[in-house]
Order: sequence, then C-alpha cells, then structure tokens
Amino acid sequence: MSRAPFHLLITTPQQVLVDRDDIVALRADDTSGSFGLLPGHVDFLTVLSPSVVRWRCQAGHRGYCAVNSGVLSLVGHELRIACREGVTGDDLDALEARVHQMRDYQHNNIRQARVEHLRLHTQAVRQLVRYLRPGSETTLHEDGNNVT
Repeated sequence: MSRAPFHLLITTPQQVLVDRDDIVALRADDTSGSFGLLPGHVDFLTVLSPSVVRWRCQAGHRGYCAVNSGVLSLVGHELRIACREGVTGDDLDALEARVHQMRDYQHNNIRQARVEHLRLHTQAVRQLVRYLRPGSETTLHEDGNNVT
C-alpha cells in the first residue's frame, strides 16, 4: 500500500470545513477511545464522539477541528468526516475557548426555549380550566374565537 498523504475532507450540512490533500497523520476519538491514522492504513469506518480531531500536514503544520459527533471514513487515501457541527482552528486553546462559548450559547438558547415552552403550556392549561369550569359562560367557536 502506498504511503501518499491523505486527502482530508471535513463537512457539515452547511459547509466544507477542511479540504486538504497533504495530511500525514490524524487523531480522533470514537466510543472505543482515541485512535490515530497514518497513510497506508487499511480502509476504516467509525462514528466519532464529540471531540477535537487533530491532524498534521506534510510541512509540519497542525490543524484542529472540534466536531459534534460525526462519521469518519477512510477509503484508500480519501479521509472524510461528516459531522453536524464543526469548528476549525490552528490554536488548540483558542479553539477550546470558542467551543465552550458556542456550547454555552446553545445551552442558553435551549434553556430559553424550555422556559417559553413551559409558559405556553401553563397558559394553555389555564385557558382550558377556565373554559371547562362549571358555570362558565365562555365558549369557543370552531374558529377558536371566544363568545360570551
């Protein structure tokens, strides 16, 4: 088997994050733990855990991409990663800070959505109780408008 460098392609549904053809080493994580791939490796397929994928180019440059899960496939020299979300960077510390910031933003959005869901649910239950209360003069038409 040839030791030619990998062609690395990392994509999300929205964009291509990485497209390089000079990768000589890659490390990633799946449910079994951390693993490494070098040119000449047998074909490989795995599901990645949320983690940072790390690679080294022929010139010695290192790159990083934080992925939120994904599928890694290696066929010949084609190394492809498809993930839902990813963030690239050249500095691991800065990338980690950016990922934490994005995660905090997502958690805050989820929390706000839950609060709004609970508010709407409570409002709907209160309206149902008001309409179903014995002696209530309020009724609803089929179009949802109140009639008193």
